[in-house]
Amino acid sequence: MSSPSTPAAWQPGMPGGSTLTSGPAGAVTAPSSNGDGPQLGPAAVTIGSYPDYPSAQRVVDFLADNRFPVEQTAIVGTNLTLVETVLGRLTTARSAVLGAGTGAWFGLFIGLLFGIFTVGNWVTVILAGLVIGAIWGAVFGAIAHAMSGGQRDFTSTSSLRAGQYAVTVDAQVADQARQLMGRLQPAGTPGR
Repeated sequence: MSSPSTPAAWQPGMPGGSTLTSGPAGAVTAPSSNGDGPQLGPAAVTIGSYPDYPSAQRVVDFLADNRFPVEQTAIVGTNLTLVETVLGRLTTARSAVLGAGTGAWFGLFIGLLFGIFTVGNWVTVILAGLVIGAIWGAVFGAIAHAMSGGQRDFTSTSSLRAGQYAVTVDAQVADQARQLMGRLQPAGTPGR
């Protein structure tokens, strides 16, 4: 008695690579023979590095003003840092108020939807949706905070900040960009 054979995984150079079925993103192509995957685009060259985003933006704006093909340019933030700014203490009451605000917006949306199809007083339907949404939002906000068991009793916002911004261009236009950069005046220098 022989055991059923399992098909071998597809390898570069095997037959059938040109008959792969298409997927939701379109036609599937066989992997490249070196196994590195698809190319990510043309090589990029850094033409300048700046301590803040406005300085890097100024350079790209200068290039655009001088008819440089800025579609071949990128501003790359490096040395990324996640900064979480604490806004305040979070209590059950504050959670209820925040939940009421969120619920009111949702209730307003539902009230507007029902108000469109109302024959009578549509303003009453909208206000009822707003009030009911605020009440349910407050209840769910308070319950969610009470169930957290005292963990994360503060509100905050998160943002990513870069330590440095590099302006890069495609390698084939790097010389042109460098020539233009030679004419760029440093920030704060008066014009000619």
